[in-house]
Amino acid sequence: MLPQPPPDAPAPPPSEAALLSQKKWEWLWGVGIVSIIIFALAGLTTQPMVIRSRKKSHQTEAVSNARQIGLALFEFENEYDNYPDFTTIAKVRQKSGTALSLDTKFSNDFFRQLLAADFTQGEKMFYAKIPGALKADDNIDGAEALKKSECAFTYFMGATARSNPGRPLVVTPMIPGTDRFDPKPFDGKAIILKLDNSVTSMNIDKAGHIIIDGRNLMDPKHPIWDGHPPIIAWPEL
Repeated sequence: MLPQPPPDAPAPPPSEAALLSQKKWEWLWGVGIVSIIIFALAGLTTQPMVIRSRKKSHQTEAVSNARQIGLALFEFENEYDNYPDFTTIAKVRQKSGTALSLDTKFSNDFFRQLLAADFTQGEKMFYAKIPGALKADDNIDGAEALKKSECAFTYFMGATARSNPGRPLVVTPMIPGTDRFDPKPFDGKAIILKLDNSVTSMNIDKAGHIIIDGRNLMDPKHPIWDGHPPIIAWPEL
């Protein structure tokens, strides 16, 4: 039996192999911690970018759909000498023989005149990624045509071909029942289709308003309305 060292004897120094093993594990541990931190920071920085990218794609989709609505409205006005409103319902029914419900409460109702008059054969262009809106199923039979949640655009009635070319016709995302816009869906932007058939994205301020020429767009006295403020038809969501 080998003699045992006394209890108070100093521990022998670690071998070179033990020191190398210890340094290896310390290095691996450090690399692991640094990697975790890097990945965590990367996740924090890329997440807002991903969200902004998604909102940008949703905004692009809304702009494209607004343009398609504008073309249909332009063709409708050429055919009926007016944009869809209360006065065009009887004309559309008589000329098209439609069985669709042409009500007068929501933008869905007035846009349904475009379907009845055959200026569009589908519902998808009325979609935008806003709260409460669903992708349309393109079923335009009877009560299925532009039913609740299948339209995301607010419609401003009262325009004529002689109105201010910059007058808005269709906008999104507007908060139903109010004159304010929701900044969340499109990263602080509102999509506006104008009478000249141009589509623009405009900033929404903290109060939910759009300011044009130093004044709230929805001010009935704004010169853009030519003294005839719009009758607002919000979507049925």
